[in-house]
Amino acid sequence: MQLPNDYLERVYAGVLGKLIGVYLGRPFEGWTYQKIMEELGPIEYYVHERLNQPLVVTDDDVAGTFTFIRALEDYGIKPNLSAEEIGKAWLNYIVEERSILWWGGNGNSTEHTAWLNLKKGVAAPQSGSIAANGQGVAEQIGAQIFIDGWAMVAPGQPELAAKLAEQAGKVSHDGESVYAAMLWAAMEAEAFVASDIDHLIDTGLKAIPGDSLIAKLIADIRSWHKAHLDWRDTRQKIQDNYGYDKYPGNCHVIPNHALMIMTVLYAPHDFQKAQMIVNTSGWDTDCNAGNVGCLLGIMNGLDGLGEGPDFRSPIADRMLISSADGGNSINDAVRQAYFLTNLGLQLAGHQSLGAPKNGAQFHFSLPGSQQGFRPLTGLDSASGVRVGNTEFESGRALTIDYEALGPAQSAVVTTPTFSPREMLDMRTYDLMATPLVYPGQKVKARVKAGQQNRGSIEARLRIRVYDERDQLSDIDSDPVIIEPGAEAILEWTLPEADGQPIAEIGIAVNGTGRRADGQLLVDYLRWDGAPKLTLKRPAGDGDFWRMAWVNGASFFSKRFPAAFRISQNSGEGIIIHGTRQWTDYQASGQVMIHLGNYGGLAIRAQGLRRYYGARVTRDGKMQIVRVRDEDTKVLAETAFNIEFDKHISMKVKAEGPRITFEADGISVTAEDASADAFHDGGIGLLVHEGALSSNEIRIGGV
Repeated sequence: MQLPNDYLERVYAGVLGKLIGVYLGRPFEGWTYQKIMEELGPIEYYVHERLNQPLVVTDDDVAGTFTFIRALEDYGIKPNLSAEEIGKAWLNYIVEERSILWWGGNGNSTEHTAWLNLKKGVAAPQSGSIAANGQGVAEQIGAQIFIDGWAMVAPGQPELAAKLAEQAGKVSHDGESVYAAMLWAAMEAEAFVASDIDHLIDTGLKAIPGDSLIAKLIADIRSWHKAHLDWRDTRQKIQDNYGYDKYPGNCHVIPNHALMIMTVLYAPHDFQKAQMIVNTSGWDTDCNAGNVGCLLGIMNGLDGLGEGPDFRSPIADRMLISSADGGNSINDAVRQAYFLTNLGLQLAGHQSLGAPKNGAQFHFSLPGSQQGFRPLTGLDSASGVRVGNTEFESGRALTIDYEALGPAQSAVVTTPTFSPREMLDMRTYDLMATPLVYPGQKVKARVKAGQQNRGSIEARLRIRVYDERDQLSDIDSDPVIIEPGAEAILEWTLPEADGQPIAEIGIAVNGTGRRADGQLLVDYLRWDGAPKLTLKRPAGDGDFWRMAWVNGASFFSKRFPAAFRISQNSGEGIIIHGTRQWTDYQASGQVMIHLGNYGGLAIRAQGLRRYYGARVTRDGKMQIVRVRDEDTKVLAETAFNIEFDKHISMKVKAEGPRITFEADGISVTAEDASADAFHDGGIGLLVHEGALSSNEIRIGGV
């Protein structure tokens, strides 16, 4: 199938539009139009600072949208992906009571209710059905807020987008909620190839029953739009006829979908005006603004996002995706745009895009992209440092503009690689995350000084690491002197950090003489290789070292002598550390099982229900198992007697298809070259209905 020539850039614009809308609307989510007008006035720009909130936060709209789409990757890139398969992805990536969803209680939160059904073995779509949960619960807004990804993998294919959105929506919702999701997904898919808003709405209507309430609502709003030049008059009509007082639950789909349709009718080609309308109108502002932002981003492209005020720079592409795959949590719009585009290309029968710049994590290949890089402010940081993006050679590069630099002042730009300190101020959702980069890995950046620069500079790589007080401390590589017009490769093997996570990575620039003015271009920044580090309790009483593990256990406390002690009340508990960039490596440590049916290490973990387990059992076995959703396959086993409260020396190694497990001198090996094999992922500690502890885990290459 022929896809739009600018497919990648339109996906990028859609992702950015989603983020901008969510971050605009999040601080006053749930407010009425009247309260917004009284306390904030029309929402023309970000208001987070007025409400003492961070801008980039964890949010279900972002986390769910960019997590559930991964079912395509996990269960096969195919047009007939099922609700049951997407439901399995929920169980793998969602950490109960901690990530992605609003955990408001059974019968209160639709998503929580559906997740409990899935946990009990009620497969999707029954898990989200009206028959199981009642109409009021099933027709809340949630199906709609998570569907943008399904449209972005189906450009110009509204029928496919609606089909995928239907399957995804039915995991947790039913009825009018699913119709709203299908209609909006079809509109977004068609927006890749058309820009007439009435045509897009008509396309969406073809995907749903003509006698549905969503269809009736749209007919009413279209007539009100024709009768009233001022959107405020139509908003009042919506409140009078489709307001919150007309429907059960705390966040019904009908009133909010009405505001979205109204918004795109009044401002189809004006991103800033559309965001003002949809956010000022109130109710579920982050959800509504996110869906509207994605649609208009796709339809009008990057130029459309930039016609009004600068919404992009404050975000700098940053996004947080809290899930059990912690290496995917600290993310950015560029990374997600490439991921979604490659899914869409493969769905349409095309080859994936090659990884830009030989797979560099930060490559700045899309117009205006920053991939999280922002100037650092502080005591020794120069003022007036600016970050931008420009054409460079055959691609693009990040620009760092500076002025009046001397040896004692630095122009520093960094990007997050782990949970930011602002997460402590988030009043929204927990952030489950692990660092992106680790000690022992080799970092490499290509930089070039501007030809017209004044004065030579010193450039060095910098990491920022949490310390014993959960403050950030700087560690720098050796400097490289760069003359005007010259280029350099900055290289550094990252040092150990006393078990603390690396929170940021970037580049620091100093003048070498009296004054330096100019620009430094960053072509790419990347890292490679297996990590080499010891995970342990660092000095001090900080918490970020422990937060660097995804906590999928009932209890994970630092109030025990052992650095890592987990307890699980029912079923299996696991904590996970690492990323999908970890492929061939080994993990070892002394593990103590205090109680449980089994316990041990996990390797190549890709969530709560996708990993290899190296475990010893209460009934006298030592096993290598492959856990894949509800199936656990024993790949190798031998006899092994365990004693509670006694240290067991464990080591597990993954190299290609071979998994080796040693425990107290006894070893087993398994080969897994099957289609169900795991090729990458982090490490974990796991226990079944009991408690397990370890003082340190050593990670290294093979």
